[in-house]
Amino acid sequence: MYEISKRIFDLCISLVALTLLIPLFIAIALIIKLDSQGPVLFRQKRIGKGGKIFEIYKFRTMQIHTPDISTEKLSNLKAYVTRSGKWLRKTSLDELPQLMNILCGEMSFVGPRPALYNQHELIRMREEMGVNELVPGLTGFAQVKGRDFISDFEKVAFDAYYARNRDFQFDMKVLFWTVRCVLRAEGVRIDFE
Repeated sequence: MYEISKRIFDLCISLVALTLLIPLFIAIALIIKLDSQGPVLFRQKRIGKGGKIFEIYKFRTMQIHTPDISTEKLSNLKAYVTRSGKWLRKTSLDELPQLMNILCGEMSFVGPRPALYNQHELIRMREEMGVNELVPGLTGFAQVKGRDFISDFEKVAFDAYYARNRDFQFDMKVLFWTVRCVLRAEGVRIDFE
């Protein structure tokens, strides 16, 4: 019953949000196009439920020549982030296009953040803990517990805890904590300022 109600919630809220946010999407797209060369949307291969690869959507915040690795592995993040990207990343507005992934069922509002296809150690640890059997999320328990400032081991531990204890009430708590973290710009690397 939980999985069905979760999917209905995801479907309804993502559809409403996408409809209401069309003006914001257009404004952000114009800002990105005026700021730097390249596409408005950034697509990246990520690991979904059951280890299936899918393409995640984000507003592009980096130069088009940026290496395809997680941001914590970039030694000089400042050199890659665009001017508009600084603001988009700090406010997490770059994540909004993932509403399309949620609408399509590739993601949920709450779940473990999808690993990059080349984060082999993280994928292996998640597989061992059963985390890869969950639909990945726009936000998750590990996100509100440190996001960019915790190790892969800690991320997997938080995701495994979520996997064992997930229910609708826990999801609502994670969503509330996410809003608080975004408003305070907690857990996100902003060392490019």
